[in-house]
Amino acid sequence: MKFLKQFSQKAILAATLALSTNALADQALNLDSLLKTLEQGQAAQTTQNKAREADFRAKQDQQVSMLNALTNKRNGELSRSERLETSFEENEIKLQNLTDTLSKRMGSLKELFGVLQQVAGDSSNKFQTSVVSAQIPGRSAFMDEMAKKMGSSSRLASIEDIEKVWYELQREMTEQGKVSRYNSEVIVAGGSKVTKEVLRVGAFNLIADGKYLTYNPVTNTTSELTRQPVSRFTETAADLQLETTGTVAFALDPTGGSILGLLVQAPNTQEQVHQGGAVGYVILGVGVLALLIALERFFSLMVMGAKIRRQLKEDVARDDNPLGRVMKVKEQYPNVAYDTLELKLSEAILREMPKITRNLTLIKIISVVAPLLGLLGTVTGMINTFQAITLFGTGDPKLMAGGISQALVTTVLGLVVAIPTVFLYTLLNTRSRNLLLILQEQSAGIIAERSEKGA
Repeated sequence: MKFLKQFSQKAILAATLALSTNALADQALNLDSLLKTLEQGQAAQTTQNKAREADFRAKQDQQVSMLNALTNKRNGELSRSERLETSFEENEIKLQNLTDTLSKRMGSLKELFGVLQQVAGDSSNKFQTSVVSAQIPGRSAFMDEMAKKMGSSSRLASIEDIEKVWYELQREMTEQGKVSRYNSEVIVAGGSKVTKEVLRVGAFNLIADGKYLTYNPVTNTTSELTRQPVSRFTETAADLQLETTGTVAFALDPTGGSILGLLVQAPNTQEQVHQGGAVGYVILGVGVLALLIALERFFSLMVMGAKIRRQLKEDVARDDNPLGRVMKVKEQYPNVAYDTLELKLSEAILREMPKITRNLTLIKIISVVAPLLGLLGTVTGMINTFQAITLFGTGDPKLMAGGISQALVTTVLGLVVAIPTVFLYTLLNTRSRNLLLILQEQSAGIIAERSEKGA
């Protein structure tokens, strides 16, 4: 109330100042009109203040009512909390008693269920990766559910569940000893799915159309290996799929696909040759050149030897063979002394020697150069290996294996070219020497004959 009185006095003073200002400005108001205006303003202010006081009292009563309601609600919740806490403690005691009772009644069954849980968990992992699941899917899901059920103390296994676990284990063992055929969708090269007859060899391998398959347990799909092993393995797969009775040799993977995965990653002969790089191509080039020269020399010497043997059986000298051309020297110089004839025959043999021994020296050079080229590739590969070690360290063995593989491949290529080239050179050189010996033998006979005539 004191506040309201002070407020009314300030309002009256403010109104007075405003009226005084207006009176001074207009110069039309007198004291009576000013007094009357103040009275009216004071009456209006008093009425407004009373209305505000009434509104405040009404709201104050409302706030008090709300406070009382919330206080009562809080008291009720506190009481409810005490009741729930008491009930929770009682339930804890009951649950502990029931748990003790359950443990006493289960007895040895608890150990049985523990073993059953372990067996179900282990079998689930086994079934998930087994190729038998490609033909019989869904077994691992049941084993997972059984393991979860046995892990919960509130759920017990039924006789049917236990029998099904035993049945699945027995079926897995039985199927591992069978070679089964069934139709299934197979993902072939390109990603398309084709229904094929799949042959399952126990729990080891899957084959179709003579190709090895792989089973993906995550997506439960069967697909062809993008890269098949060498032909000696795929041929056994094709033979096994064609046969329906009897015994067939088959290359199986006892690890269920691990060894097969390593085999298909191994480079074939063509890829190994490419690993040799530029040096390897040069070695193969000189090897092919040596082979072509050796073939040409082999056929030439074979034809030449046949003509010389034919000439040995005839008395008339021919120009189509070295022996005939040497024998014609005797006819060209019928009256010379035997020592002069010997020189003429030696000269004729020397003229025939380049034709007989042509390009044999080149084959010998290639047999010597090929291992040196292989050594060059070895050094180059080791340089690349050490450069890789310098840049990337020794953390990745595959990085070093690439350079070492290149080094070894070039060495092998050099030896592969050199060894047969040495044999070819030896064979051709022996044959050419035999032909020269025939020429020298016949030349010696002609000289002896002339010597006898001169004597």
